[in-house]
Amino acid sequence: MSRPDTNLLHSLSPEISQRLKDLLDQALLEFIRPNSVSQFAQHASELEKFREVMSQRNSNDDIEFLRSFRESIPTTNYDPYRPFMAKFFATPCKESDVENMFAPGLPYCLAASSTTSGKAPKTFPIYRPAPHLLHHPLYLPLCHSEGSILSPSSLSFGQALKIDFEDGHSSKVLPVCSVTVGFLRMQMNWHVDHDKDRINLWVPGKTDPYAISLVKSYRAFFILNALFALADRRVTTIRFLFASVFVNFLQYVEDEWPLLVNCIENGIIPDMEKLDHLREPLEKHFTPNPLRAAELREIGPPGIQGWAVRVWPDLKKFIGITGGPAAASRHKITHVLGPSVAMQSPCYGSSECYIAVPYFNGDPNTDFKVVPVDGVTEYLDVRSNEPSERVLSAWELVTGGHYEPVLTTRNGLWRYRIGDVVTVKGFAPDDGLPVINYLHRRDGSLGLAYGSTCTESQLTNAIVSASTRWIGQIIDFTVVADDRDTPVTYGYLVEIGGEIGKDAKMATQQTFEDLMTNDEYHMAFWQGRARKPTIRLVERGTFTEYRRQKCDKTNVSMGQVKVPIVLSDSSFKEWLLQKVVMEL
Repeated sequence: MSRPDTNLLHSLSPEISQRLKDLLDQALLEFIRPNSVSQFAQHASELEKFREVMSQRNSNDDIEFLRSFRESIPTTNYDPYRPFMAKFFATPCKESDVENMFAPGLPYCLAASSTTSGKAPKTFPIYRPAPHLLHHPLYLPLCHSEGSILSPSSLSFGQALKIDFEDGHSSKVLPVCSVTVGFLRMQMNWHVDHDKDRINLWVPGKTDPYAISLVKSYRAFFILNALFALADRRVTTIRFLFASVFVNFLQYVEDEWPLLVNCIENGIIPDMEKLDHLREPLEKHFTPNPLRAAELREIGPPGIQGWAVRVWPDLKKFIGITGGPAAASRHKITHVLGPSVAMQSPCYGSSECYIAVPYFNGDPNTDFKVVPVDGVTEYLDVRSNEPSERVLSAWELVTGGHYEPVLTTRNGLWRYRIGDVVTVKGFAPDDGLPVINYLHRRDGSLGLAYGSTCTESQLTNAIVSASTRWIGQIIDFTVVADDRDTPVTYGYLVEIGGEIGKDAKMATQQTFEDLMTNDEYHMAFWQGRARKPTIRLVERGTFTEYRRQKCDKTNVSMGQVKVPIVLSDSSFKEWLLQKVVMEL
């Protein structure tokens, strides 16, 4: 499908630059003024200079307040927030101990990061924004759809923390969940205390009844979502946070196709693990549909191009992240959807903050307009040679520059570094806000013994290109340090769908040639400090099982588990290596 011209500004005029500055200054004040009296802002050593400066200035003067912020707040990582977050996990946890911790009041929930490394998930407070903001596109987990929407939502959570109120009798339950689940609960007013009271609910327009969102088994969650979605011919929108999880969904559909169709024909909920009390409400919603079953049998399981529009003739839109760790899945998804289905990303952001919305005057899969709704974004120039990194405002950016976003958020983070690298594509002509593309993680390269550091995007582009030409339809991949020989090199572990290409062994040479465009790798290779990458294929379903295990191990939401481009977890590396079936 053709895209309209982006019509982006290459640089900012003085007038638009001032308009942008006014917009961001006002947004920043709305965040930092109320948050400056939080427990974190009053006691964290990182903000000591800010407190000292403000004690000598007129705190009611907006210009002085902003100047103090920009001059005295350093960039931060998670470490300063960790001891303050720990207070929420204390037993007992009293209201007075955690009230106004990062922002006024108590959080609605704690958001757990999706953790692609081997480290424990980080948690961040999510406070309820003003009511009108809950309907901003940035926060909407369920978009409007004329027909049904296939958007699996797991409302399960790893922990439910209890905060005791000062009256000594009442308390508040604080779920630890994904940020997406947190906002879905917030918008629907679904408090965890009453989950069982909604067990018979079916939200109009969704393919899945509420009870499925409470299923704790990874396999059962996806198979039941597939069952109800296949039974519903009226689907117009498919939404998964990560497009790669949709591929995971399709694998379950393919593997269980006869079972799913038979259940639709007879109106049966299959025997699944950990259903317990959820079976009865699901059975109430599921009735025999022999005509739909016959239609599905004629179409067959996923495989043919445009399979999705044959199953759901009214399907118009797919929403899901197809960049970063999910980039390898894009070819498979476009094949299944066919050319008539429009694709877009939901947004760009993280557990810490929603940062940007799709820019529809460009490519809504890769172009994002940074908006100051959940936080104000500043930037570090990753190419700068300055000894100390200077924080840049949006009006100081240069088209084509590479930057790391730095976030000051509604939820109480102060100049927080998220470790991503983005490039500025241009500036929106109406308000001057930057339009960006995500590139890769700043710390995501695999630092090998010879010091070569190919970026995540370079590693991804190389294997996706080689797979398309030589190997076959890639499902997922990760990169580990291959230390079977010296020197250590990039070891690709790849899962493909369908038949392997007859000249698949050519993929290693092409991947090598693509990586040689990285100057550091090129130099290391010719100096004998590097060798060619390796490519090993793993058995079918390996990365689906990886996600299931990761979900069980970390309590991350089922739809939020990512396969890291670079895998550092030694236990998962060892497990994946046992799944290897062929080396190219």
